[in-house]
Amino acid sequence: MSNTTIHLVLVLSIGVHFRWNAHDTVHITPLKTSEGGSEGQGHILQRFPEKDWEDNPFPQGIELFCQPNGWQLVPERERPSFFVSVLTDINSERHYCACFTFWEGLDNPQKAEASEVDEDEVPGLVQPAQVFAPKSLVLVSRLDHTEVFRNCLGLIYTVHVDSLSVPLETVIGNLLTCVIPVAGGSQRTITLGAGDRQVIQTPINDSLPVSGSSVAHLFRQLGIVNVLYLFCAALTEHKILFLSSSYQRLTDACRALLAIMFPLKYSFTYVPILPGKLLEVLSTPTPFIIGVNSFFRSETQELLDVIIADLDGGTVTIPECVHISLLPDPLLQQTQTALSMVLDPELEIADHAFPPSSTQPSTLKIQDKEIRGVFLWLFGQLFHGYRWCLHIIRIHPEPVIRFHKAAFLGQRALTEDDFLMKVLDGMAFAGFISERGPPYRPTDLFDDLIANQVERIRQEECSPHKVMNHIKELAEQLFKNENPYPAVAMHKVQRPAESPGHNDPKNLAIFPPLDDVTVQLFIDHAAAKLKTAPPVVKAELNGMVPSGPPLEDIVDRHGHVLANSARRLEVVRNCITYIFDNKMLEAKKLMPAVLRALKGRAARVCLTQELNQHVLQNRAVLDDQQFDYIVRMMNCTLQDCSHMDEHGIAAILLPLVTAFCRKLGAGITQFAYSCVQEHMVWTNMQFWEAMFYSDVQNHIRALYLEADGGELSTSQESGPAAGGQELLGALELASEQSRLWPTLSKEQQSERVQKEESTVFSQAIHYANRMSYLLLPLDTSKNRLLNRSGIGDVESVSNSYVTNSIAGSMAESYDTESGFEDAESSDVANSVVRFINRFVDKVCNESGVTNEHLKALHTMIPDIVQMHIETLDAVHRESKRLPPIQKPKLLRPILLAGEELVMDGMRVHLISDGREEATGALGGPPLLPAEGAIFLTTYRLIFKGTPNDPLVGEQVVTRSFPIASLTKEKRISVSLSMDQFIQEGLQLRSCTFQLLKIAFDEEVASDLAEVFRKHMHKLRYPQHVQGTFAFTVGQSGKTLVEHKTKDKNQSIKTLSKNLVKSAKRTIGRQYVTRKKYSPPTWENRSISEELDQGSLTLSSTIRSSDRQTMSNVVERACCRDYQRLGLGTLSNSLTRSKNEPFRISTVNRMYTVCRSYPGLLIVPQSIPDSTIQRISRCYRQNRFPVVCWRNSRTKAVLLRSAGLHAKGVVGFFKSPNAPSAGPSQAESTSLEQEKYMQAIISSMPSYCEPSGRNTLGDSSDKLRQPKIGALMKQVMGGKEHIPGTFSRGGKWGSIRGSGRLSAYNPEVGNRLSSKESPQPNGGPSEALFLTQQRAYLYIIGDKTQLKGGKQDSFQQWEVVPIEVCDVRQVKNSFKKLMKACVPSSATSEPSMTFHRCLEESEWMCLLHRVLQVSVLVVELLDTGSSVMVSLEDGWDVTTQVVSLVQILSDPYYRTFDGFRLLVEKEWLSFGHRFSHRGAQTLASQSSGFTPVFLQFLDCVHQIHLQFPMEFEFSQYYLKFLAYHHVSNRFRTFLLDSDYERIELGVLYEEKGERKNSQVCKSVWDYIDRLNKKTPIFFNYMFSPEDEEVLRPYSFISNLKVWDFYTEETLSEGPSYDWELVQRGRQERLAEEVPDKPDTTTRKSQRHIVWPCYDSRSRVVPDAITKLLQDLQSLEAELGLPPEKWKDTWDKIKANQRAEDTPLCVFLLFQPSFNSSLLMSSNLSHQRRSQGVYLPESGVGSSINLAMDRETSTTSTPVAGRPSTSTLYSQFQSTESENRSFEGILYKKGALLKPWKPRWFVLDKTKHQLRYYETRQDRECKGVIELAEVESVIPGTPTMGAPKHVEEKAFFDLKTTKRVYNFCGLDSPNAQLWMDSIQSCLSDA
Repeated sequence: MSNTTIHLVLVLSIGVHFRWNAHDTVHITPLKTSEGGSEGQGHILQRFPEKDWEDNPFPQGIELFCQPNGWQLVPERERPSFFVSVLTDINSERHYCACFTFWEGLDNPQKAEASEVDEDEVPGLVQPAQVFAPKSLVLVSRLDHTEVFRNCLGLIYTVHVDSLSVPLETVIGNLLTCVIPVAGGSQRTITLGAGDRQVIQTPINDSLPVSGSSVAHLFRQLGIVNVLYLFCAALTEHKILFLSSSYQRLTDACRALLAIMFPLKYSFTYVPILPGKLLEVLSTPTPFIIGVNSFFRSETQELLDVIIADLDGGTVTIPECVHISLLPDPLLQQTQTALSMVLDPELEIADHAFPPSSTQPSTLKIQDKEIRGVFLWLFGQLFHGYRWCLHIIRIHPEPVIRFHKAAFLGQRALTEDDFLMKVLDGMAFAGFISERGPPYRPTDLFDDLIANQVERIRQEECSPHKVMNHIKELAEQLFKNENPYPAVAMHKVQRPAESPGHNDPKNLAIFPPLDDVTVQLFIDHAAAKLKTAPPVVKAELNGMVPSGPPLEDIVDRHGHVLANSARRLEVVRNCITYIFDNKMLEAKKLMPAVLRALKGRAARVCLTQELNQHVLQNRAVLDDQQFDYIVRMMNCTLQDCSHMDEHGIAAILLPLVTAFCRKLGAGITQFAYSCVQEHMVWTNMQFWEAMFYSDVQNHIRALYLEADGGELSTSQESGPAAGGQELLGALELASEQSRLWPTLSKEQQSERVQKEESTVFSQAIHYANRMSYLLLPLDTSKNRLLNRSGIGDVESVSNSYVTNSIAGSMAESYDTESGFEDAESSDVANSVVRFINRFVDKVCNESGVTNEHLKALHTMIPDIVQMHIETLDAVHRESKRLPPIQKPKLLRPILLAGEELVMDGMRVHLISDGREEATGALGGPPLLPAEGAIFLTTYRLIFKGTPNDPLVGEQVVTRSFPIASLTKEKRISVSLSMDQFIQEGLQLRSCTFQLLKIAFDEEVASDLAEVFRKHMHKLRYPQHVQGTFAFTVGQSGKTLVEHKTKDKNQSIKTLSKNLVKSAKRTIGRQYVTRKKYSPPTWENRSISEELDQGSLTLSSTIRSSDRQTMSNVVERACCRDYQRLGLGTLSNSLTRSKNEPFRISTVNRMYTVCRSYPGLLIVPQSIPDSTIQRISRCYRQNRFPVVCWRNSRTKAVLLRSAGLHAKGVVGFFKSPNAPSAGPSQAESTSLEQEKYMQAIISSMPSYCEPSGRNTLGDSSDKLRQPKIGALMKQVMGGKEHIPGTFSRGGKWGSIRGSGRLSAYNPEVGNRLSSKESPQPNGGPSEALFLTQQRAYLYIIGDKTQLKGGKQDSFQQWEVVPIEVCDVRQVKNSFKKLMKACVPSSATSEPSMTFHRCLEESEWMCLLHRVLQVSVLVVELLDTGSSVMVSLEDGWDVTTQVVSLVQILSDPYYRTFDGFRLLVEKEWLSFGHRFSHRGAQTLASQSSGFTPVFLQFLDCVHQIHLQFPMEFEFSQYYLKFLAYHHVSNRFRTFLLDSDYERIELGVLYEEKGERKNSQVCKSVWDYIDRLNKKTPIFFNYMFSPEDEEVLRPYSFISNLKVWDFYTEETLSEGPSYDWELVQRGRQERLAEEVPDKPDTTTRKSQRHIVWPCYDSRSRVVPDAITKLLQDLQSLEAELGLPPEKWKDTWDKIKANQRAEDTPLCVFLLFQPSFNSSLLMSSNLSHQRRSQGVYLPESGVGSSINLAMDRETSTTSTPVAGRPSTSTLYSQFQSTESENRSFEGILYKKGALLKPWKPRWFVLDKTKHQLRYYETRQDRECKGVIELAEVESVIPGTPTMGAPKHVEEKAFFDLKTTKRVYNFCGLDSPNAQLWMDSIQSCLSDA
């Protein structure tokens, strides 16, 4: 066509409509007016031409778009307006409607009706006489020339308004008949005959969009980032809405967005101006770009998924639910930089000291093209190399081209990029491929960029200035395309004259109706001319499209290809060569390295190339071992390929898996494909399509090469871009064939079409076979077909863009949730047939296969599948006869009595974690990783297996922990350099300091792993405490989960039913059983009458009589202990004896006052029960102060309670009736509280004595005062305090006076009262504590709770505010401690070392704080003051502190019985919340595990380390309790209080009631039973001193990491379930005994001990244990009845006493004892304060063997274990060290220096008297040469000497240089020293 088709339309709002059409007719259509109301309907008045053009139908509904806001009358004339709307017709053709609107006056139709309207309705409304109606001139065209349209319509209006002499018909006729040139880059001058002249230029290339300056405007309106968001949103198919009050701006913005998307074309809804009446279009589900007038802003607010860009406000609003994928980095950054350089060139030089004079941005039109240049450059970056991923599958009759998305993403290394994935899947890219894919077509600027400038882009992308130069070049080309003749400016168009009366309505005539005949004549005349003119043909410049550089070169720069070194590839090649040369041993050695190397892509490609060389005529027959190795390598290669196969590895392997095979029997061959099916890639439809198209392309290329007489390519490679030359050849060939197509005859054409079609058909049959090979499992009877596949995902089924009905039908026939199988039928064959049918339908429809061929395929496919199944049956039958691959045998774990398997062993690999011992990193063999099985029992999680390392393959590795101790479970994916590929893994962490990192073996189905997790969770968090193992032991039914179960959920249901049944049985029995009561058996009970022995029924509400309840309550530990301490007795009548200060109150016998307290409580005698009930309300949880211990010497009492209620609002919520505890509280309660305190104080003997408080301390007490002051200040948290400056010296608590007359050395008091202690630090002043006026009662309270508390004015009680560690702090600290001691993975970071992590956990700080407070309380009690510990809720820190205080103060609690009684009393009876803190049930799961009791045990462990001779029990006893308080094996530590235990009926269980004597319900019973059999819990060094008060060091430097946290025994698992360990050892011994005795070879007795594998205490026992074991074995050999170990031990002790040598000393100086016992128990020192009596020459002397710890505050590492050398050196005999005599002496320093204790050594050999800082100090601090000594004489005390030492203890040593003043510990000690020195002198 030589001219455009233009429609010119006039539309008027109200009245008659007129409409014009732009070829050659004028048509006037008078239509009715639509009146009534202010909004009317537009009507077409006239259109020219009257009939539609043949090639261009007239768009309907144009009236709506002329007035998008609606046709309305207005009271004032508005200025004429112009804008362009864009309409899209049914054929996706765009029509540009230029709309020129002006306003004409008409008489107001409502003026006449005004009289009829009621005045009330419109008060004050004045109707104007004349209103104005809009009238529009519309020009419709398929070409977009906005300015030309504006000028033409403006001219028509000007002719009408200014009444020019030119007839309007002539102007319109000329407009409709003007000819616009077709050829690109030409220009034409047109005139409409009104003295006007315009030049129309056509763009050089039609395919490039024309943008004017709209893109530049868009960036100015919205800014760079916003436009980039819109750009990405449009490409990723989001909905975009533009808002503006200007219609033309909306059109420009939409045009600009489309322009920057070039070369992609927008194919969804595109409406730049949407009329108000069509706003419901915005609710469409499809993407769109729409513009709407801001007038309708409110109606767009509820759109939830639409991105709204406000052009006027410059904002882009993205809804929360919309995620826009942005450009991948670094492209996004580079694009933003380039855009800012275009839009704001001044930014770059803004900071320059000498900026250039002017750097203005380009003009708008140039800037517009520069911005487009940036986006063109961006698309060049994104799409370069796309032509290398095109598959041409048909050339004739039309080219059919497909894009291989996976290969494109893989080679660009962008498979994870969300943005590019979405763009490639989008409709715009599909259009891009179909438009630009064909190899023979016209090319444009983008094709040139991709073909020739990729290299330049790559080299310049890091240099913004070079990028800018390139962009400017592109901008120049774009500008030239749009303005081929920029110099031409010959526009001349009239505009309406702006005369004074111009706007006067009277002067404006109505636009007249035109004569359509005249216009039609113009059109006819032009049409006749056109017929005679020669046809204009646009030259089609088709050519071959160049592909540009291939992708591989581009990827090299990123280094992905070079990731594997040449050495690794060499290893792969060598291994394959060995396999095919049958050198299997060599191949086996290389195999692990090969499997590691195959993680890299290059090695995988190398593998496929090497294997290819060993295939001859599509077949390679291997033997069994070769076949196994090749299959293993293939599996390893495929394991790391994603389902997309972006690197084409699976594609290259596909022909190979059908080539490699092995002979199984007569005529039966097994191919490799039957062993590599378990990979996602085979179930991905897109993979099969890409493979198919690639092969079809190769065959079609071969077809034409053959036809043209060229060489037939033998390459059958089917990779995505299989060889650059080949792919290039295919596109070149297609281009050539397309060029030749028109020259061929019809017969030749049809022959070629037929050949191509049959090629596609034959490939479809080939692929149906291939797919059946890889989709049908070897054992077709199993329904395991691809159960992991995502094959049902309908949307991802194809990467093709042809939509057909197949996808729909497939979605219906296919159950998308169950993988391959249908919901109804799970028949494997049918599933595979359906899958292949879908594939065939898809590819054949796209490749143009005829229907007949398609039907033939459909009938063939079931036969192919059936035939293959029959072949597989024979293969499967034969393959089962092959010897299986050797996997380690699964070892069964030993179970406890009553412990049952919930899930049988699942094969797993135990992966090494961050503990290096087991991996061999610290020497020794690598025990991990190990292969074995994980077992889930009702009690534990157990791994048992053997190490992978063949050197230790015969060892057994066991790791287990109680299921109740599980704290965290996390899924992990484990990549092992192993033969098998592993599906998934779990990391399980336990609070018994164990970590299981397991990876499920390939044979474990993923759903089974999921069942395992569910069971684990059910057992870990039972619904009720009765679901725990302690209750269900031996009662649950058979709950074993079978592995092969069909319905996995069934087994879960069974388990839960069984659990519920057993729980019900348990509950029923406990509630119903009537129990016989047996009276308590403890000694010295003072109950005057036998209690009622009637039966007792416990119901959940405890409705029994008081007496029955009491009878049981009395038996509890508390009561026994109260009687022992003399705190009160309980007589039958429950009356109290008045002479005792305290009484046992039964106020809480029904647990009504306080649920978490025991039934019997010690309260002051004078306080009645009614008062107690009132007082209790003031305390949190009603835990009021009660006495729990009394000092037998000072009679001071220890009380415990919760903190007072908070004074804020919280307090009222917790206890509505409780008054606040401050001065503002109710007077009565306040008085009662004071009365209660006073009653406690009155009970103290020191208070009752007449001299009052002054008798409180004797002389030794006065000395303690300053120490307590300093202690108190430290505990109360002085800010300036640092451990180094605090004067708690090493002697405090480590030196005891020789005669035990005084527990302190006077020196200590002096030193502590000196000014070394820090002064005021937030606590009370020093003076307060130095006065004699000391308080009788100290209340240890929480700082935060005690602010503003009432102080006792008479100093009778004193509040000590301290900071308590919060439960959350303990919880977080414990988590960090677990990660430090048992890290999940090894790390070399310095910030993650063990000591650093330990420090960050702050666990030691927490221990330090608890110990510090405890020591302070011990001090206060020992000086005669009572103490009340009143912290938090009274059940966590309070319990810790009061328990530790009792252990430190009372030796009874350091025995077995005492410690048990302490735990039962303070922890169990006083309601520590074991279930809640241990998160034992589902209800407490959210609270998490908080190790309050463990922290207490750790503190006891620290004290035990410092005082090893004071405890009857060993460290193992503490570890045992630490393990079992969370294991739920025993009922002891379940539930939160006695009340709950009574409710469940577990508090008073009778021993005789047990059905199973093996099952111990109480941990104490178990310990007693075990203690009788073995001395494992006993501390051989136990040698207590009477009434010994321990004062441990609490500085962090003195604390050690408990080895419970770090030790592990992989040979047998935790040793705390003793029966298991014993049975395991017996089994191992039985295995080690040979079947027949071999006397010829003597077996070595030596045994290698590995640190984390063997139990060192068992393999290298200490001397005593060894002797006891030998004794037992001798008794057995001699046939004597075995004697209990305790009896043997007691005999030895008795003998030792008889010989007058203390046993501990006897043991210390037995060499065998030193080495082994100390090594095994890891003791760094012996008793801290130890006066040992040694008889020497008849004179009694006391030598202190204590290891002085003064310097240990700085010298001991936090977690260091003492080295062997120090252990030996500390305990060697005196002779070997030339130490004739040694001990502690006080030495006076130089002038003004104090006396200091030093360790003196008298050395006869060297003739010296040396002194050291401490006993273990190796560096001598000074030497006195005995040669210089003149005399040794008794001395006298001097200033500053130790106060409590008698005068005779002083002596002086006079040398030739000076006089030394010494002081012994006492006078005999001093005499001994003087004699020893004298004897040395006389010997000399």
